[in-house]
Amino acid sequence: MKFGKRLKKQVEESLPGWRDKFLAYKRLKVLVRLVSGSSPHRAAAEAAFVRLLNDEVDRFNAFFLEQEEDFIIRHREVRETVKAVAGEEPSEAERAAQMRKVRREIVDLHGEMVLLLNYSAVNYTGLAKILKKYDKRTGRLLRLPFIEEVLKQPFYRTELMSRLVRECEETMEAVFASDKSGDWWTRKRCTGTEMAPMATAQGIFRNTVAALVAIRELRSGSSTYGHFSLPPLETEAALTEQGQLLSIQVADT
Repeated sequence: MKFGKRLKKQVEESLPGWRDKFLAYKRLKVLVRLVSGSSPHRAAAEAAFVRLLNDEVDRFNAFFLEQEEDFIIRHREVRETVKAVAGEEPSEAERAAQMRKVRREIVDLHGEMVLLLNYSAVNYTGLAKILKKYDKRTGRLLRLPFIEEVLKQPFYRTELMSRLVRECEETMEAVFASDKSGDWWTRKRCTGTEMAPMATAQGIFRNTVAALVAIRELRSGSSTYGHFSLPPLETEAALTEQGQLLSIQVADT
């Protein structure tokens, strides 16, 4: 699948509020064609291309850092809520309601954090792709120095988000293991007031699974990137386990 189509698919599978935050790949492709042609506006197109690249990186950084800060706060709040619920002794019905709310919050948070990791990978890949096209069409060597700078940018440095994802998974496992009413959850039929939150959780789940698959594909070691490839996932099993865990969580919410 060509990257343009893959990017379109990723945008469609992302959260609605995120869809205008991805790389302006089509605009960059138009500028590459102008730069590599015989247009008298070639120099202007080249300047516009570099300017747009830098603007896109700034935009990625701003959005990524905003989301990262929000996830740090939500992650802390969820962990505090889990501790509070664990320390209480409510009735069975009250505990079930509390656990359902906690589960939903954790599943949503985990899913959105995975989507942010995917956001980073997709946009980095798009930059690498468009720069490869630029170098090939113009004979210049912009890709190497530009990508070297991209590797230092906040949106590419996902170590903190990866750690938060792992910690969130540990919290989820602890919540599911400690919930003695789990069977009640899986048997309970949803009422009309419960269907909207359920649909939201399932929507995030589907998007998250798509993101996990995309991350695996983007980090599979394509020769397109060479030295600047995204690092591969640790194991294929890790991806499978994440998908299986998410499917269990959504089924129980």
